[in-house]
Amino acid sequence: MWNEIKTELGKPASLTAVLMMALFTFVFLGTEYLYVNMVSLSAGPSASVNAQNYVLGISAGGFFAYPLLDRLIEKQYRTGFLFIASLIAVSCIFMIQQHISYLATLISGSMLFLLFGIFSGKVYDMSARALGENRCLARLVGISYAFGILLQFVNNNLINSELAEAIVLSGFLSMLVIFFMRAERARRNFAIPHQNLWQEAEAAPARIKGSLASGLLLALLVALMACVFSTLDNAVTLNHAAGTDIGQWPRLFLAGSGLAAGFLFDFKNRKFMVIMMYCVMIMSVMCIVLLRFGAPFPVGLFVFYLSSGFFVVFFTSSFIELSRYMRLPALWAGMGRTANNICAVLITNLSVSLLVSGHGFTAIIAALVLFVAVSIVMVAYMNRWNNIVKTAAADSFETGGQKKCAEKFMETVSLTSREYEVFERLISTEESVQEMADALYMSRRTLQRYISSIYEKTGTKSRLGLYRLYIEFSGKL
Repeated sequence: MWNEIKTELGKPASLTAVLMMALFTFVFLGTEYLYVNMVSLSAGPSASVNAQNYVLGISAGGFFAYPLLDRLIEKQYRTGFLFIASLIAVSCIFMIQQHISYLATLISGSMLFLLFGIFSGKVYDMSARALGENRCLARLVGISYAFGILLQFVNNNLINSELAEAIVLSGFLSMLVIFFMRAERARRNFAIPHQNLWQEAEAAPARIKGSLASGLLLALLVALMACVFSTLDNAVTLNHAAGTDIGQWPRLFLAGSGLAAGFLFDFKNRKFMVIMMYCVMIMSVMCIVLLRFGAPFPVGLFVFYLSSGFFVVFFTSSFIELSRYMRLPALWAGMGRTANNICAVLITNLSVSLLVSGHGFTAIIAALVLFVAVSIVMVAYMNRWNNIVKTAAADSFETGGQKKCAEKFMETVSLTSREYEVFERLISTEESVQEMADALYMSRRTLQRYISSIYEKTGTKSRLGLYRLYIEFSGKL
């Protein structure tokens, strides 16, 4: 496991993707923290939460604008656009730090987070291009998130003034934009294709039927889960804005949760990632209910930091992986953060009202509704995603290279020629047992013996398990 990570981080493309995501995480969260602190100087806790979520919603507009800008702006002008955008962003950071007035801070924050939305689209688009189909995807995302949080922890402990914090954030933002500019030059001038980080992979899978439905279901799943995690976030922000000293040490736990999520999610090629995230969501729903019945605030803080790390790694990895099958990968690669931000805006007033009211019964009803909604959407999404996995496995048989891979798989698990014929049917069709038996000119009982033998030799128990095993085997080759 660690050897795989060392190998991946030794690749320029993977290392650059990790650094870009880490820098963006640090700059985005650090600026958000500075913005909330400045707003809270002239506004109450509820107004501070609202101001925070408003700019998060505006960042979603920038994210949706990114694919359009990427198409409209000519390649030779993109570097200039990025330079001008970075100057405006740095100016907005210092305007927020100066805190001339509540209105000026709100306007500066809105403009800044609009640009952050554009930057986020570029970060995840380029990261998806660089990582491609990667067995270590969740681990690399977890490492980047943990690194970004550690940078924020060090910054908050070493920097004691808002001016110095604005300078540091501006410096790291400039580093991120430099990565963008270098990548744009690489996209225009790639003399050595195999060393170009951003060249489209020749063997990238074609768009698969049903991928749009999968993307919409995943976005809805992330939005529903965000209702839970945004409510916990608002609870923490309300206490922070009211003067509760949260401290910086819990952020180390946040970094650890993101790192742990990456390693856990990658187990069995991310086979159980959605189920793991579902369990974390249930724990968060229970925590919200307990907080409404007087549970100590540190309990909510603990669950918030634990769930946040898992949630970020989940939606980032899921959409980067799914974007490979979409018609507009530049739009979908970073959709997770955008879905989260949009949801945060939509439920702000309801969430804050729920937190400050004394109606515990309302909290229970809301938690149960969210639980049922997430459960339904999760099942629908998993079915759609499994169909994509099966279709991708079937498509792999249509190319000569993958045929050789299938033959290598046959040799590795010691399949007979007849078992191989059954294996190919199992992995590339959705035929029933009887339909396969008819197509292979054998009895149903004989076919079932072959299927049992294949499952025993491969250590799987279902067709889906066989699909996943074959794709994992192909990835290794």
